[in-house]
Amino acid sequence: MGVDLHTHTTASDGSDSPFDLVEAAASLGLSAVAVTDHDTTQGLEEAGEAASRVGIELVRGVELSLDWRGGAMHMLVLLVRRPDLLHSRLAPVRRARMRRNLQIAEHLQSLGVEVTMEEVKQEGGEGTIGRPHFASLLAKKGYVADIQEAFSRYLGRGCPAYAERYRLAPDEGIRLAHAVGGVAVLAHPLTLGLEGGDLSDLLGDLAAQGMDGMEAYYGAYEPPTRRTLAKLARRHGLIPAGGSDYHGRFKPQIGLGVGRGDLTVPDRVLEELRAVAATASNARQPRGS
Repeated sequence: MGVDLHTHTTASDGSDSPFDLVEAAASLGLSAVAVTDHDTTQGLEEAGEAASRVGIELVRGVELSLDWRGGAMHMLVLLVRRPDLLHSRLAPVRRARMRRNLQIAEHLQSLGVEVTMEEVKQEGGEGTIGRPHFASLLAKKGYVADIQEAFSRYLGRGCPAYAERYRLAPDEGIRLAHAVGGVAVLAHPLTLGLEGGDLSDLLGDLAAQGMDGMEAYYGAYEPPTRRTLAKLARRHGLIPAGGSDYHGRFKPQIGLGVGRGDLTVPDRVLEELRAVAATASNARQPRGS
């Protein structure tokens, strides 16, 4: 049946409500789905209610943006046992995101792009506001043709409306994942821009800090790339994990559970992660590669 361990809802920058996403996952025949919104556990209660109703396992999670060489490294925290504690610990990160959103709005206005934070909040609803909401609004107002152009022209790193924000360091993120009873998984590793030995060296460092897995079966990667990354993860004692990175209409090319159409994340991935979390009992020691 397969699982999907990387999805986003209206609690952050996805377009599906937590209930609708979980219901859709069940209708697709997935055995489990992880809700991993950015820096928030806000949607997990609703997702849990949906999972109980439709008979699918919910993996409680979150996606963290970590500071790395002046940029960002993304990490999934999966199998969270204390979502309340995690949400509390992430309050400074959410406040930093809010300040960044204000800066983005100011940058856009200085470029002659007429957007207000009130409009962006309406686009995002009750969830955590992020750049995809700005991008969607820019497309709706006709400043760009689509969300992709909004990022390449205005919102991406190095573009005129981009703004940095405070992030946890990788070792802080890993410790936080373990403190709330979860496992730490490096998300979409190729976005770091590393190849070959450089990526391998980084994975060795992260494994030594306690990272548990790496997203090898990623929705946007080709099958040969997934296989190569899975072997690399195993080499460093990391569990090859995976998911679609589904965002609904904000990433229309990515389907829930299937990525670009050819993704299957086997059930054994979740079984391995669950075994690590259970064995560790929140007292794991950092491992070397």
